[in-house]
Amino acid sequence: MSVTELYSKYTRVWIPDPDEVWRSAEIVKDYKEGDSVLHLKLEDESTLDYSIGPKDNPLPFLRNPDILVGENDLTALSYLHEPAVLHNLKVRFIESNHIYTYCGIVLVAINPYEQLQIYGEEVINAYSGQNMGDMDPHIFAVAEEAYKQMARDEKNQSIIVSGESGAGKTVSAKYAMRFFATVGGSANDTSIEEKVLASSPIMEAIGNAKTTRNDNSSRFGKYIEIGFDRRYHIIGANMRTYLLEKSRVVFQAEEERNYHIFYQLCASSSLPEFKDLALSSAEDFTFTSLGENIFIEGVNDAEDLVKTREALTMLGVKEIHQMSIFKVIASILHLGNVEIVSERDGESCHITKDESYLHNFCQLLGIEQEQMEHWLCRRKLVTTAETYVKNMPYAQAVNARDALAKHIYAHLFDWIVEHVNKALHTSAKQHSFIGVLDIYGFETFEINSFEQFCINYANEKLQQQFNSHVFKLEQEEYMKEQIPWTLIDFYDNQPCIDLIEAKLGILDLLDEECKVPKGTDQNWAQKLYSKHSSSGHFEKPRMSNRSFIVVHFADKVEYQCDGFLEKNRDTVYEEQINILKASKFQLVADLFHDGKDVPPPSATSKTSRINVRPAKPALKGHNRDHRKSVGTQFRNSLHLLMETLNATTPHYVRCIKPNDYKESFVFDSRRAVQQLRACGVLETIRISAAGYPSRWTYPDFFSRYRVLMTKKDLTIGDKKLVCKNLLETLVKDPDKFQFGKTKIFFRAGQVAYLEKLRADKFRYACIKIQKTVRGWLQRIRYRKIRKSAITLQRYGRGYMARRHAEMLRLTRATLICQKQYRMVQVRRDYLRSRRAVITIQAFARGMFIRRLYQEFLLHHKAIIIQKTVRGWLVRKKYLHARNAAIVIQCFYRRVRAVRRFKQLKIEARSAEHFKNLNVGMENKIVQLQKKMDNQSQDYKNQKEQLAVANTALGSEVNKLQKELETLRTRQAAGTPVASLQEELEKLRAELQEANAQRKQIEEEFSNEKQGLQQRVEELEKENTLLKKDKEEMNRKIQTSTQGQAGDVSQKESRLQVELDDERQRYQNLVKEYSRLEQRYENLQEDMSSMKFHPGHRRIPSNQSSLGSDSNYPSISMSEAGDTDDTIQQVEEMGIEKAAMDLSVFMKLQKRVRELEQERKRLQTNLEKVEELSQRKGNETKSSTSEDINADLAYNSLKRQELETENKKLKNDLNELRKAVADRASENNSSNELQDGYNLLLNQLKAANEELDVRKEEVLMLKTQIVNSTRQSENINHINSNDVSEWTNNKKPVDAEDIVNAPDSKNKAQDWGYLNEDGELGLAYQGLKQVARLLEAQLQTQSRQHKDELEALHTQVELLKDNLEKKQDMLNHFSTLSPDALVEFSVQQEITRLTNENLDLKELVEKLEKNEKKLKKQLRIYMKKVQELEVSQATRSRPELTRQVTVQRKEKDFEGMLEFYKEDEALLVKTLITDMKPNVVSATVPCLPAYILFMCIRHADYINDDQKVHSLLTATINAIKKVLKKNNDDFEMTSFWLANTSRLLHCLKQYSGDEAFMTQNSPKQNEHCLKNFDLAEYRQVLSDLSIQIYQQLIRVAENTMQPMIVSAMLESESIPSLAGVKPMGYRNRSSSMDCESGGPAGYTLQALIRQLGQFYTTMADHGLDPEIGQQMIRQLFYSINAVTLNNLLLRKDVCSWSTGMQLRYNISQLEEWVRGKNLHHGGTLATVEPVIQAAQLLQVKKKTSQDAEAICSLCTALSLQQIVKILNLYTPLNEFEERVTVSFIRDIQNRLQDRIEINQLLVDTKYTFPVLFPYTPSALTLEAIHIPASLSLDFLTRV
Repeated sequence: MSVTELYSKYTRVWIPDPDEVWRSAEIVKDYKEGDSVLHLKLEDESTLDYSIGPKDNPLPFLRNPDILVGENDLTALSYLHEPAVLHNLKVRFIESNHIYTYCGIVLVAINPYEQLQIYGEEVINAYSGQNMGDMDPHIFAVAEEAYKQMARDEKNQSIIVSGESGAGKTVSAKYAMRFFATVGGSANDTSIEEKVLASSPIMEAIGNAKTTRNDNSSRFGKYIEIGFDRRYHIIGANMRTYLLEKSRVVFQAEEERNYHIFYQLCASSSLPEFKDLALSSAEDFTFTSLGENIFIEGVNDAEDLVKTREALTMLGVKEIHQMSIFKVIASILHLGNVEIVSERDGESCHITKDESYLHNFCQLLGIEQEQMEHWLCRRKLVTTAETYVKNMPYAQAVNARDALAKHIYAHLFDWIVEHVNKALHTSAKQHSFIGVLDIYGFETFEINSFEQFCINYANEKLQQQFNSHVFKLEQEEYMKEQIPWTLIDFYDNQPCIDLIEAKLGILDLLDEECKVPKGTDQNWAQKLYSKHSSSGHFEKPRMSNRSFIVVHFADKVEYQCDGFLEKNRDTVYEEQINILKASKFQLVADLFHDGKDVPPPSATSKTSRINVRPAKPALKGHNRDHRKSVGTQFRNSLHLLMETLNATTPHYVRCIKPNDYKESFVFDSRRAVQQLRACGVLETIRISAAGYPSRWTYPDFFSRYRVLMTKKDLTIGDKKLVCKNLLETLVKDPDKFQFGKTKIFFRAGQVAYLEKLRADKFRYACIKIQKTVRGWLQRIRYRKIRKSAITLQRYGRGYMARRHAEMLRLTRATLICQKQYRMVQVRRDYLRSRRAVITIQAFARGMFIRRLYQEFLLHHKAIIIQKTVRGWLVRKKYLHARNAAIVIQCFYRRVRAVRRFKQLKIEARSAEHFKNLNVGMENKIVQLQKKMDNQSQDYKNQKEQLAVANTALGSEVNKLQKELETLRTRQAAGTPVASLQEELEKLRAELQEANAQRKQIEEEFSNEKQGLQQRVEELEKENTLLKKDKEEMNRKIQTSTQGQAGDVSQKESRLQVELDDERQRYQNLVKEYSRLEQRYENLQEDMSSMKFHPGHRRIPSNQSSLGSDSNYPSISMSEAGDTDDTIQQVEEMGIEKAAMDLSVFMKLQKRVRELEQERKRLQTNLEKVEELSQRKGNETKSSTSEDINADLAYNSLKRQELETENKKLKNDLNELRKAVADRASENNSSNELQDGYNLLLNQLKAANEELDVRKEEVLMLKTQIVNSTRQSENINHINSNDVSEWTNNKKPVDAEDIVNAPDSKNKAQDWGYLNEDGELGLAYQGLKQVARLLEAQLQTQSRQHKDELEALHTQVELLKDNLEKKQDMLNHFSTLSPDALVEFSVQQEITRLTNENLDLKELVEKLEKNEKKLKKQLRIYMKKVQELEVSQATRSRPELTRQVTVQRKEKDFEGMLEFYKEDEALLVKTLITDMKPNVVSATVPCLPAYILFMCIRHADYINDDQKVHSLLTATINAIKKVLKKNNDDFEMTSFWLANTSRLLHCLKQYSGDEAFMTQNSPKQNEHCLKNFDLAEYRQVLSDLSIQIYQQLIRVAENTMQPMIVSAMLESESIPSLAGVKPMGYRNRSSSMDCESGGPAGYTLQALIRQLGQFYTTMADHGLDPEIGQQMIRQLFYSINAVTLNNLLLRKDVCSWSTGMQLRYNISQLEEWVRGKNLHHGGTLATVEPVIQAAQLLQVKKKTSQDAEAICSLCTALSLQQIVKILNLYTPLNEFEERVTVSFIRDIQNRLQDRIEINQLLVDTKYTFPVLFPYTPSALTLEAIHIPASLSLDFLTRV
């Protein structure tokens, strides 16, 4: 391939440009060898003659095809050179807003100066687990590659982030650490990842500052090692810092700031805790105001200090230490304001008296002010003989002050870093680590000093390591592909490094000059000139003798020698340090007592090798002569860093600053080129271009360039051979390409040449197609023209003939028109005259008629007036008579209304619902009315009595008057008349008072009567108003019902949404609970593994085997009672309605009282049980028998069981008696009900007596059987010696002793030895048994009497309470007015009757339930007695074995399974722990659930709450263990989800709740639970089902995760698109091992088969179809999320062909969904976003109409997603145009008002709330068959 072929017409090239660096141009004339001019056309259509010279001006760089522009990897470009790299970065940054681009192993990151939404947790999840080349370039991709290589290769990794200030290094490093913290979160609860992230704000506060280039520039380098354990969880971190810019503490350039922490403290100086710091605004301090700008736009320093303090607290720095740190920092500010005044002689200086800043400085550091004031202006000179104190001049004192400030800050910085490392340190063993290096990039300024020299020196070392690593990777790639390896010449900067760090290098000479007593920068510069003038990397400036030039790898840099020696020495006077060491604050003293500051030996002992102790102490030499210089320390730390990096696998991130103005998405080409040259990106390009930069796999090459092949080549099956033949034909030079094992390697430009050939081929084909089509179009056009001409001729001739005929017709028509016109004129005149005559006649006739009409009208009006007046008179007379009749009627009706009012008054007092609840209420009210009549009658009687009293009093007065007269006549003149008159006046006064009282009583009675009448009238009015309100409310309800009919659907939808949200929140809580539970178990396992040691370990006795894994509280199995229905009614009605319903309120109040009584009763029973247990314990202790055989144990167990059951029956009977007695005493009127109660009591008494008799008979029968058996056995062992022993034995013998005596020892005590038949012993034994039975009955009766006595005491207490209440009520009555008293009494009577009615109803219901319960227990008891009799009769010898049960017939099977308590573990193990789904695959689905429920039914049937609780708890725990063990097994998870949900449905179906019994058969209703309400366990099982469902989703998603992208985006479901599918020109190296036979690409059919397998498995296990549908919906959402996220993060799949392929794949999924009939549950709606994304890739994207269509089409996509897809859209070939920036802006403007979530990626972890619908089973429990393969023989069918 010659040069002339490349530089041909239409080829585009790059030419240099002073403004834009490089400019594009197009060749307008073919170039030939030897031409000195290249004819070009610029982009502005202007021409340019570009001169070409063999040496000075070579041929310009060729431009890559447009299809390669915007590539993710710069090394994928065909032409690798500087303009191509710059243009590719610019296009990606400006047009697509992509800030990341790969360049081989380097990630180029351009600072956007804008916050982008690409760093969220969903983005981290999208990149986690992905190969580096599969997704768009991102810092997360680099971090994931490092994390994956660490886990795969078990080798430490490093991420090197470099760039100049303002390029975004710190942010990139921060995001990398965030990725590690998220992906490698700590396994325990130490939150170490949060601490790692918390170190960032601390280091930014103390190490970052504002510069002219960056508002948050890191002024130090740091290397953070993040440690991982063997499971690759973060366990700790460590930080190393390099070269802190200490000079910034005392000096800042214009528009720059000091470190952030100073301004944060000044901004928060008003806080109360900072008052001791004596700070103010930052403008008041010298060290913070030198830059003349103390603020940063958009930054709040006070808020940043809060974040800094929070971070310090998180890292364990105590509050007191924080305040000490702030004091040190504040002291530096005060030290900067200390004013040093020069003396007149200029050789000394002093500090002014009462210097407040110095006082604050010394007070904050806890040092002596006088000493510091003295040594700030003086220094000590030490010689061999004596010590001098010398005054310092002003300049030297200021420098010493500033050096002290820098020294304090540097030590504080190191102290903080050390404590941060302590907080991040862990005691666990570190397996591996990933280091993140955030270090300064290459810097060059107008004035470069010591800091820039060290920075560029570090970059030289890093560049050397980078070059060697890139070279090594290239070599490994070539060797891996087995192609010939030729040495690539790359830039080696070792000579430059040697110039700096070698012996007698720049640093060595600098240290040597620092040791010279009077060394200067000038002398050091002269030494450099003389030593290194011959070096190729060292130059001397022409115009300066105080600077030097170093030729670095990036550029030449001129360094100013001024200040090098002082900065390298870092001089601080020892006297000042000693003062700080003596600080009274521990922190300040610790800062300067480090080991590195230990004083070295004196100068005199420097040369001596013998330790000689002088007579007097040796003088201390100055530490500056012996400690390491700054340059040496930096060189050592840099060597340590390089050793660390060389021992790790490096990953490179190069940060680029696009402009110096900090404007978002503005690209300055000149600044970018400078940084690209400095950071090594172009060197990577050069190394790649020197070899074979373009690499193609054989299938990709074949698919791309098959158009260049012949038909013969296409018939060959070996694609590798076809590619070889094609390349050997097209490219003649064999050095331009190499064939590897899996790839073809091309030299630079060869791919572009092949693209040119491909484009020429397409162009030739297009021309041929155009030629053929144009000829065909011309022929068609000629035929159309000929046909048109013939048609025109025919139509023209016809037109002429038609026009002549038209003329003839017009002539004839003219004549006819003239005739008609003349006729019309004459007719018009005639008609005009005729109309005039008719009009005159009409007006005349009308006038006469109107006159006649007026006369008739007047006559008619007179008649009407007469008629009206006469009618009015008649009506007036009629109305007068009518009103009189109405008045009479009104008076009559009033009388009747008064009568009716009395009846309505009674009716108005009652409410309608009280009438329904209380029968006979009207009678009560009538009685009250009668009582009121009686009171009025009493009042009349009292009135009559009062009248009688008045008459008697009057007669008495008359009598007294007569006596007075007689006394007057009898007595003489000296009689005291005055006394009699006074007495008379008193009597008159009493009479008047009695009359007044009488009148008052009459008035009160009349007032009361009037009040009652007014009350009656008011009640009548209220009654009418209530009726009206009722009617109005009915009308309103009807109207509102009609009006709300249209809003029902909206309310339902809104409520449904709220229900879904609530269900989602609840299920998220369940999910979080399961996650925390799993985390807790993991912590337990970790703790157990850490604490494990060989040997036996005790298990805590308080850990129950059943409760060990249960996280739920024990649920009481006691009967809930009727209040459950009431509570449910309250929940259904709502709190407000229930509060208004008096019946509900009364029920609840009644239930509260019952619960209190029940509590007291249970407390009493508990005390009794404790006493009984103590009594039994005493009896046991007093027992002298030591050996108890199996027979007695068996009998005692059976007896205890019978006694327990009998006790339960008696307690129930006592409760029933008590309730009946209470009700009978309270309501004696209901005789019929009382008779029924008495009859029921008699029946229960008879049953109880029969039970007692049966119990005695059973005990007697057992005792006789046992004794007879013992006797028969003992007779067989009699010998003669035993008889003598028996006769000599005087010990009394008890029957129990006989029963308890062992066979081998107590034969002599057997009653069978008294005589031959043993009759006497048996008789005595029977008597003893009868005596004990009588004693037991006596004790039982005594306990019964005690219970009855306690019941009577309880009744007495209740009666006392009632009496007190009635007394209070009576007192309350006495305080009420008569009206209120009447009203209150009526209300109390209504309440009492209501309570009685409710109590009676509850009593009836309770008695019915108790009756059923007692009858059922009686049947069970009788059954057990029968079984006991049978077992006693059939056993020859009593043994402690399982009770023998009689097998019932199949027809008697009630759908219950009986098991023993000891078999519970075996049942759980068989049905759950060891159960495999394939074992029960051929049986009824969910068989384990049915079996467990039948066992629960039997436990409920026998009323064993402990058994129910134990079985359900063990079942739940076992299911959890099985799921934890098989947490990645879909089949097992699906199986137990189906069984758990079925068990939940069974608990609902057979709960007895009417809401769940609507679909039951009568037989199923008979199988409902009788005793226990398992609603709480239903909730527990519901939560467990949610957890299993979430685990099932997780397992299915993990299985499908690797299949989705390959099946949806990469598989070729449409083969015809394979030829035009764009492939990567150079794929990134995958972190997976491709040679080891990794997983092949999945096809769409494989994905559909996997979905079908999931669905079939769930259906086979009997999972509810609704749950399966929700499961498929969730999986489709996952498919949509993963596919769309990959589409948004991959440029190579955003093309038209991918859109068509994706749409086809989705249609296949839709067809599968419809085939399974799953499209009704919103499954297809979940893939709507990816459908619209596929359509977006296929639609046109040019005009505004296209933009409008896209806006209306993509409703399920966010604006950010639409713009991202349009930016990523890649044309298939060069004939397709890219999406223009203006089109994208148009889309953004149209959709800017859309309200949506600002999120780019879809949340892949979102889970729809699952709903478990109630689906009852149609199977009856008795019809379920248990296969013998389950080995459940220990279960008994009941």
